[in-house]
Amino acid sequence: MSSFLFNPSTLRMARSSIVPVSSLRRCLATAAASLPKTIPATLHLKSGQSFTGTSFGSKNSVWGETVFSTSITSYCESMTDPSYLGQILVFTSPLIGNYGVPSNEPLASMPGIPQMESSGIQCSGVIVTDVALKHSHYLAIESLHEWCDRHGVPGISGIDTRAVTTLLRDQGTTLGRIAVGEEEVAKGSPAVGEYWDPSKENLIAKASTTEPYVLNPEGDVHIAVLDFGTKANILRSLVRRGAKLTVLPWNYDINSVQDKFDGLFLTNGPGDPKSIMDVAKEVGKYINTADKPVFGVCMGSQIISLAVGCETFRMEFGNRGHNQPVLALATSGTTKAGRVYITSQNHQYATVLSEEFPEGYAPWFINCNDSSVEGIISTPESGKQVWGVQFHPESAGGPLDTMEMFDDYLNAARTKAGIPTRKMFNLTGELAPSVAEVLKASA
Repeated sequence: MSSFLFNPSTLRMARSSIVPVSSLRRCLATAAASLPKTIPATLHLKSGQSFTGTSFGSKNSVWGETVFSTSITSYCESMTDPSYLGQILVFTSPLIGNYGVPSNEPLASMPGIPQMESSGIQCSGVIVTDVALKHSHYLAIESLHEWCDRHGVPGISGIDTRAVTTLLRDQGTTLGRIAVGEEEVAKGSPAVGEYWDPSKENLIAKASTTEPYVLNPEGDVHIAVLDFGTKANILRSLVRRGAKLTVLPWNYDINSVQDKFDGLFLTNGPGDPKSIMDVAKEVGKYINTADKPVFGVCMGSQIISLAVGCETFRMEFGNRGHNQPVLALATSGTTKAGRVYITSQNHQYATVLSEEFPEGYAPWFINCNDSSVEGIISTPESGKQVWGVQFHPESAGGPLDTMEMFDDYLNAARTKAGIPTRKMFNLTGELAPSVAEVLKASA
């Protein structure tokens, strides 16, 4: 049993070591260079509800699809995720912006890849309970307010996000409008026919690269990346593991160049997978003729599902957050059947779960909350090497439970191409110790 003894001398020592709060004020938080004026702003929902708060960021008024995320941290990564294109993002975490915004310039170790998930903010607007007008982080270069203002993205603070989230959970994802300024707010709720529905457009074409480009040209295994609106950390995760990447536009004719690559990777992206059915058909042709490993994340997984004969559907309010549990139904590489993995997710659409999956394919993961399909996998009998996951193994932000899927996929591509496999790499790019080595060192 431990005991704690107090006496006058230790009390005097404790008092002498206390630093006055005024001395710490500058190092604890940095105020925004230009604090926003108190300007009213309102979130209107197509279902008729309105929520009024205070504007921050841009003074633009915007339309979008109102969704919520349960992520507690990583607001910079969420807001720059292309899968949020056209959406008004409601953060359930009560305080957003407290660590500011870092530089987005590519690091010397990852040329051509921004530090966040894309080159700029992708969501149409943000809704928060309380925006931090003072931030504290050694990497921060600006506040959330300044960053949003610079990118033309409006935000509203002072909204009861619990009430908004409850509505969205009850009625599903809802079209909305952010009205900024007294004049716009005074107009009241828009007519039902005025609301813009981003799902009716090909958002993938807007989010994808328009020209092919190469990353890590010295890599040992060459992967074609079909870009539907990729998160930057997918590219970083592949490059960090030694792959050479050729990133292609969403509608690139992959079958005309399949012999140039050792594998195909399908990225995440915004919108409805059925908006690009022609691409799904081309992916199906690639799977049946190329005999090379194929991996898909989020939108990429949905495209694989459509390509092999599954159906997809629009979920009521989707899964968005960093704490989604999924149950593995099949063992593949480092993934073990029967284990629950905690994952990062951002998707509105999913693969239909049916008793009879297309021959040669099976569900790989099931969501432990809503039983939706979280992955698809080719069976050993199919002779194919195809994997798709609805969640984000690369996280950014979120848990790293499934990060080793990138190692499994690239080593499958190396084996198929006759290239020596490589050990798992850690986040610094150095050889990571095995689990056994870690346990032995800590014993």
